[in-house]
Amino acid sequence: MAIAEQPAPMTTDKGLQAGALGLVGNVVIGLAAVAPAYSLAATLGYVVLNVGDKAPAMFVLAFIPMLLVAFAYKELSQDTPDCGTTFTWGTKAFGPWIGWIGGWGLAVSAIIVLANVAEVAAIYLFKFLGQDALAENLFAKVALGSFFIISMTLVSARGVVVSERMQNVLIVIQFGVLIIASIWALARVFTGTAGAQAVSPQLSWLWPSGLDVSSIAAAIILCIFIYWGWDACLAVGEETKNPGKTPGIAAVITTLILVCTYVLVAYAVQSFSGFSVVGIGLNNPNNTDDVLTVLGGPVGGSILASLLLLTVSVSALSSTQTTILPTARGTLSMAVYEALPKRFANVHPKYMTPAFGTIVMGAMALFFYLVLTFLSENALADSVASLGLAVAFYYGITAFACVWYFRATLFSSVRNLFFRGIFPLLGGLAMAVAFGISAKDMIAPDYGYTAFGPIGGVFVLGVGMLVLGVPLMLACFAFGTKRFFRGETLNARTEVKVPDVY
Repeated sequence: MAIAEQPAPMTTDKGLQAGALGLVGNVVIGLAAVAPAYSLAATLGYVVLNVGDKAPAMFVLAFIPMLLVAFAYKELSQDTPDCGTTFTWGTKAFGPWIGWIGGWGLAVSAIIVLANVAEVAAIYLFKFLGQDALAENLFAKVALGSFFIISMTLVSARGVVVSERMQNVLIVIQFGVLIIASIWALARVFTGTAGAQAVSPQLSWLWPSGLDVSSIAAAIILCIFIYWGWDACLAVGEETKNPGKTPGIAAVITTLILVCTYVLVAYAVQSFSGFSVVGIGLNNPNNTDDVLTVLGGPVGGSILASLLLLTVSVSALSSTQTTILPTARGTLSMAVYEALPKRFANVHPKYMTPAFGTIVMGAMALFFYLVLTFLSENALADSVASLGLAVAFYYGITAFACVWYFRATLFSSVRNLFFRGIFPLLGGLAMAVAFGISAKDMIAPDYGYTAFGPIGGVFVLGVGMLVLGVPLMLACFAFGTKRFFRGETLNARTEVKVPDVY
């Protein structure tokens, strides 16, 4: 008896596997790209340093522009569900030059963060295994960090379904430990067993009263980092069921899950730790770099402390993989429309992924990681501090693109006015302000760990990486087909066809 052959998977017009992800899988990829456990560990202490007990308020305040930008992504993805996201939408709204540089901004943010999260994953895994000496050894952590970049690149190249299945496991570990640890910490506070340093949680922590503008701005800039990454939902939109609706809904759900998680963890940490300058207090400068793992032992003993170390490592590792996914698909879209060499448009015939672009992005991140690490570990630390510039840059372009692209329909309904006009405009303005304030602060030579004469190293890395896109774009124009830059392959009237798969 002959065995019937399985039908070939349906593909998008770019050769990607259509309908591979559902709403849950799309949300999982968005959450994994954010790496909430690592993001909280790296930034919560610094947010408290700037605003004291108002950290929960900052998480809510920073969530607002993120939600406004997410509305822009939702509207644009519903109209044009293209894996190029900012590149495609920026081009359709403002033309090829703005679109290209917007796509570069997304790539820059990915390259920077990949180098950092790979090392974080290595350091915390060594600590989890009790190998603190290896966690401090430059060659050991670079070797393991490089292995993570290479292995996650290969996983991404194998297919979006494989990636989703791995992320399902990692995200359960990550959120499970964070939520259990937070609830346990709050339970001990309410039962009076948290210790003398504990303080009662207050509703006033959710309102930013008594803060000056500079403190709020500094905290918001930090919070942009902990929310960044949710837009990975949209980059895999063409591989999602019902691509005109599901990715946009997933983006909004992802941001809502994040703000609830961040506020819960912030309340738990502040209540249990208190604000003393000694011990586990949040004003103790020794705790600023990583309040989560410092807190683990006092809250739940050695088991929870170890689990938090593992969780931060898993969080960073999962972000390593999910950050590669959207960036490689962005270069695929750029190549399809002839904004990049055609080689980037190649999709693996078996795995239906942009394998070449995926490997190139992994190689670029690995090169960036190795160069900065061996040049100066301080430079690597400054690079992640500069990440907010690239994020605010391409989020802002996307938000403004929504307003301009839909300008003819803004007054056709109240819904369009708000969701295509007012909300995205406010989100774009917030990103522009964040970019300006960040750049102004970062230019100071004492901002961060490095400086180039009178200019801060964080500014040089952040702005320099964005400016590097200009000669690269001119090279694509000079040596490419020029059809993209003449508006022939992609413009406001171009119909991006994606099959509806339910």
